[in-house]
Amino acid sequence: MVDIKDPENTLLMETSKGSVVIELLPDVAPKHVERIKELARENFYDGIVFHRVIEGFMAQAGCPNGTGTGGSEKPDLEQEFNDTPHKRGTCSMARTMDPNSANSQFFICFDDQSFLDGQYTVWGQVIDGMDAIDQLKRGEPVADPDQILSLRVAAD
Repeated sequence: MVDIKDPENTLLMETSKGSVVIELLPDVAPKHVERIKELARENFYDGIVFHRVIEGFMAQAGCPNGTGTGGSEKPDLEQEFNDTPHKRGTCSMARTMDPNSANSQFFICFDDQSFLDGQYTVWGQVIDGMDAIDQLKRGEPVADPDQILSLRVAAD
């Protein structure tokens, strides 16, 4: 089991492929971390699918429609672009062309994606369970996609 340093800023995600532990980064993206924790505590992510999974790039989830077309009922967030690099296991917010349109969708990088640096808000890092992310079914959209069974704040 992984060593959890700060349970209030750690997410425990159960997927159809296994368990994933995500360390949140409130110092670099406080509003985004707050939103992810708020949605997790409302069980928003439970049953949501990984609708876009691209080999060598990233796995995206967080759309209640399962298509990449929706978000939560909460207002969109203003961007919190930061210096944290997009590397293997980085968790970052998905958005439209509008930099201030992030809401509930996020992606997890399979490999280094430095071309995304400074253009998307990094809010977390997978510290255990990338093997489960690596096993997600690929597709754009994914036929019979894998899902988030539950997403919880470790402190709860």
